[in-house]
Amino acid sequence: MNKKPLPGEFELIARYLAPLATACPGAFGLADDAAVLDVSPDRRLVVTVDAMAAGTHFLRDDPADLVARKLLRVNLSDLAAMGAAPLAYLTTLALDGEADAAWLEAFAAGLAADQAQFGLALAGGDTIRTDGPTVLTITALGTVAGPSPLRRNGARPGDLVYVSGTIGDGALGLAALKGELDQLDDGARTQLAERYRLPQPRLALGQALVGVASAAIDVSDGLVADLTHICAASDVAAEIETARVPLSTAAQQALAGQPDLLERVLSGGDDYELLFTVPPDAEGEATEAAATAGVEIAAIGRVTASDPELDKVRVTGPDGDIIALESAGYEHF
Repeated sequence: MNKKPLPGEFELIARYLAPLATACPGAFGLADDAAVLDVSPDRRLVVTVDAMAAGTHFLRDDPADLVARKLLRVNLSDLAAMGAAPLAYLTTLALDGEADAAWLEAFAAGLAADQAQFGLALAGGDTIRTDGPTVLTITALGTVAGPSPLRRNGARPGDLVYVSGTIGDGALGLAALKGELDQLDDGARTQLAERYRLPQPRLALGQALVGVASAAIDVSDGLVADLTHICAASDVAAEIETARVPLSTAAQQALAGQPDLLERVLSGGDDYELLFTVPPDAEGEATEAAATAGVEIAAIGRVTASDPELDKVRVTGPDGDIIALESAGYEHF
């Protein structure tokens, strides 16, 4: 197959990236060195950044439009975990020799689709060539009303631990795309692969939880690992019950055929659901917030006092016994 050569830097920006910035006046059509964004006096700016490398964070044969959408969505998930509404984003594309004009065209189309869905626009960035694998970065900007966004450090003993959606689909989806999980039917395999490739940032839920949740994070590195982050920031511990962790029908099918996948469900990551704690007297408000956002939530455990003799997060099975995990979640280094 003949590759379409990439145009020069400025033509590349004008053809593929500048159209994404038309809805952001402060981006100046990507013709300047930086964007200028107005934020109203009663809202605070939230900034987050995430990078994805080919072969590490996405498969090299993943469709370019889905790579773009996942890249944007993992950043939007970070905004959701702080209760922020999307405002704009910047992107840096370090493209290797495998990326041609057709790939970039599909990549830009994916960003355009999600810009329209989530209500934000490109405000700038940079593009370079690299001899290494393609590395893609997005810096997302959002705003949150009120004096404080959701944070990781507010959990207190007695708070309930909640999670949105279903857990384990991202990790199982990656396994399915790698040709594992032979026990799955085609429908379940497709469902899990879609969850891995196209996560759903819980923006509406995050915004509805401001003032309700005591702490929040998104599940990117794994349920246990990310709850450990909340516990470390809040100087508490937590217990979760595996029987209460919500699973999709596809994940249930995978576990029915291979029960030892439970650890991957709990520690695999890539779900991008919200994991949050709620004081007992705010349970009703949390349920109302979820209903307003149209997202299912489930209480899976409780925050406890920190104990230096015990793990930050303890996982119990249906019989109440502690389950020892080989790994709490994904480690970047």
